[in-house]
Amino acid sequence: MSNDQYTPPKVWVWDKENGGKFANINRPIAGPTHDKELPVGEHPLQLYSLATPNGVKVTVMLEELLALGHSGAEYDAWLINISNGDQFSSGFVEVNPNSKIPALLDRSTTPATRVFESGAILLYLAEKFKAFLPTDASKRTEALSWLFWQMGSAPMLGGGFGHFYAYAPEKYEYPINRYAMEVKRQLDVLDRQLAKNQFISGNEYTIADMAIWPWYGALVTNKVYEAAEFLEANTYTHVLRWTHEIAARPAVVRGRMVNRGWGDANEQVPERHSVSDFDGKAV
Repeated sequence: MSNDQYTPPKVWVWDKENGGKFANINRPIAGPTHDKELPVGEHPLQLYSLATPNGVKVTVMLEELLALGHSGAEYDAWLINISNGDQFSSGFVEVNPNSKIPALLDRSTTPATRVFESGAILLYLAEKFKAFLPTDASKRTEALSWLFWQMGSAPMLGGGFGHFYAYAPEKYEYPINRYAMEVKRQLDVLDRQLAKNQFISGNEYTIADMAIWPWYGALVTNKVYEAAEFLEANTYTHVLRWTHEIAARPAVVRGRMVNRGWGDANEQVPERHSVSDFDGKAV
C-alpha cells in the first residue's frame, strides 16, 4: 500500500490483510465466531471487560460506589482479551451484540439485565444506586450533556487520531492532521470548562468525570498513544490539574487496575472478585 492517490472501487471488498495492528479481530460482520459461555461469579453484578479507557470508566464507577458504602455494587470482573477475539464468543455476544467491551450483566433483576456501551452502564449504575449523578434537574442535565459529549467525541480520539497516529500500518499526513486538529479542539473545550469548574459539569464529581478521565486524562499524561508532546498537552493546564486530582482518588487507583494485564505487575488485577484482590498492589 503506497501514498499514491486512492480511488475507491464501486463496491468495497474486505481485505483481511489490510487492517494494521488489529487486522486479526476486525471484520465487517457481527455475531459470534465461536461457542463459549461466559464465566459467572457470586456477585449480582458481572462485568466482562478489559482495562482500555472504556473499560476503566466502569471499574472506576464500581469502585467509587463501593467506597461510598454501596455493598450491592460488589462485582466480579472477568477479563475479555480482545486481541484473542474473546468478544466474539457466543456468551459475550449474548450480553453485548455489538461485541465491544465493557458489558455488564445485573443478575439482581428477574430476568437479568444486560447493559452494554460504557456510557449506558455508567448511567444505569448511577440510577440504580442514586449516586454520582445530581438530582437537581439542571445539574443532572449538565452532567448528562458532558457524558454524551464524551461518547460522541471519543471515536474521533480513539478510532480517528489514535488509529492513524499510533496503529495504522503506514503514516498518512492528512488523517493525522485532520484528527489531531479535532482532538486539540476537544482538549480546548475541556480546558475552558475546567478553568471555571472543579469537575467537568460543575463542582460535583459525577459519571461525566468518570467517562472523560480515562480517555483525556490518559492522553495528556502520555498513557495512551504517546502523543502528549505531539499535541502539546502541557498547554492544557486546567485539564492537567483535573487529571491529577481524579487520578489521586483511591477508587480510581483501584479501578484502573481491574482487568489490566500489562505494565507494572503491581498495577494489574486481571480479574476482580473481592477487595482482597488488591492486596499487595500499589493502592
